[in-house]
Amino acid sequence: MKLSYFTMPLHPPERDYTTTLKEDREAFLLADRLGFAEAFMGEHATDRAETVTSSVAFLASVVHATRNIVLGTGTINLSMCHPALVAGQVAMIDNMAEGRFIFGISPGALQSDFEALGVWNLNRNELFLEAIDHILALWTREPPYRLVGKHWTITTERTLIREIGQGVMVPTYQKPHPPIVVSVVAPDSKGITAAAARGWKPISANFLMPEGVASHWPNYAAGCRQGGHPARREDWRVAKSIFVADDERTARRYAVEDAKSPYRFYLSQLMRKLFSINRHNVFKHDPGMRDEDVTLDYALERLVIAGTVESVVDQLLAFRAKIGDFGTLVYCGHDWLDAGLARRSMALMATEVMPRLNAAIGRHAADS
Repeated sequence: MKLSYFTMPLHPPERDYTTTLKEDREAFLLADRLGFAEAFMGEHATDRAETVTSSVAFLASVVHATRNIVLGTGTINLSMCHPALVAGQVAMIDNMAEGRFIFGISPGALQSDFEALGVWNLNRNELFLEAIDHILALWTREPPYRLVGKHWTITTERTLIREIGQGVMVPTYQKPHPPIVVSVVAPDSKGITAAAARGWKPISANFLMPEGVASHWPNYAAGCRQGGHPARREDWRVAKSIFVADDERTARRYAVEDAKSPYRFYLSQLMRKLFSINRHNVFKHDPGMRDEDVTLDYALERLVIAGTVESVVDQLLAFRAKIGDFGTLVYCGHDWLDAGLARRSMALMATEVMPRLNAAIGRHAADS
């Protein structure tokens, strides 16, 4: 099992913006030094808590300061972006990274982004699909371009001067395009089936109950069959909120019990946003639960894995037994309320937890 990093960069709104941007960047550089395989950055335009407004711009700030880690957008919200701009910016970062890049995409989810960017009343899944189709066409077709859709028409027919490069999109480094991943943020998602049919790989969200995450694999496998692609469990990325400490008391305090816990803050943000659009089901282990029973403490106990190295390994093995085998464990970054503890958790995760976790998985495979 590989280890990757993902952050939906949520910080208390009162924190200094420049400081949190530096903190997010430091986490990516640390992940590279520790041997994390990948690192994904989220983005939103209108959120004072989740303050990276362009994942591509953020990745450009770390690409030449990292050596091995593969960088990913996590995700670009295509329903709100002009496809030609995304195609150009993503091709640029793919070349800057010389292929150490993954194109993470989604329709978007933040309600204030929808309102501010004028897509509130539009079919955002329709916008998303049209946008990615245009982007892929711009990367694979010869100019002059003439792409006609319901929402965007993209053409360079009238202005093309091929010999000087005018009207010609810059190419991606990876051919025919960077690998595409999609975030899966709902139990029993049908979107994962459609994505798999197109050959795209999933990242199951860290804020879904294990019962919801477990529903993703059969839907993904069904989509792979529809598209004629192999369904390989090593292609499945699963995100998880994890905190590793040198003692259990510190782990429980920092991840769960402290009123200022970054994990408590993170989930309180997500729950408030999703509850506002009646998506309590995301946090339910049983669809029959009453909405009023979906409390913050309930979610923390069921969604956050915290403890010493040995305890975290045991909890991850139990989580894997519940959802099935998967290829990449995606460690979710949270606000560095205590930078020393946050760095220590990442280091323990990479150097202690993962070797023991993979050894245990190997022993189980040998016995079976």
